[in-house]
Amino acid sequence: MSDVLLRVENLAKHFGGIRATDDLSLDVRSGELHALIGPNGAGKTTLISQLIGEMQPDSGTIRMNGIVINTLSTPQRVARGLARTFQITELLREETALANVALAIQARQGHSFRFFADARRERDLLDPAMAILRNAGLEHRARIHVAALSHGEHKQLELAIALATEPKLLLLDEPMAGLGAVESQDMTMILKALKGRITMLLVEHDMQAVFALADRISVLVYGQVIATGTSAEIQANTDVRTAYLGEGNS
Repeated sequence: MSDVLLRVENLAKHFGGIRATDDLSLDVRSGELHALIGPNGAGKTTLISQLIGEMQPDSGTIRMNGIVINTLSTPQRVARGLARTFQITELLREETALANVALAIQARQGHSFRFFADARRERDLLDPAMAILRNAGLEHRARIHVAALSHGEHKQLELAIALATEPKLLLLDEPMAGLGAVESQDMTMILKALKGRITMLLVEHDMQAVFALADRISVLVYGQVIATGTSAEIQANTDVRTAYLGEGNS
């Protein structure tokens, strides 16, 4: 896992006097699950938005496989292998879980969403869609309409849709948000099964999940990475414990 897939150098994004990302540098190695943690307002989602191209940095460089992608649109970045999940899921609620994934596969292949009927019945879409749902732990709910799925199942389906883009790097924006204890454990096991097959950058507040999953962890405070290391190194870091994990805070 020595090869760097994603390298962020001196990234800055300001909103008035607020430095959402402040000369931020970070690298994600090929094959690793790299977690990004930090308090609310640290700039985690702003960073993810810049990586996927929804927001342009004021300065700094984003490289994927050594190629600068700053000027690429979101679809161009997705075509290069970036995918993102969201804190709040965005799904086609009147379609089945299987149809949602089949449509994502269809879009990846360059076809329009006009062909809903085709996506519902074509085996070359449905078979890979079912395999992806299996990887996301949702195969048994494939033919259930999204509106009837639980919040945790929505999260699993959103993960499946991201997997349908065949990402090289998956940006996970708080996949445990709003989940109960059992659902969080289920999502942790799903992500653990994906480790090594897909490189992942995980933004998450659930520290139990982070410590169970991450190969390395970077800590973001006030838009800056203050430490990067293994779970043990981060838990033992005095600056991290003071700034984020709460030791010494009342």
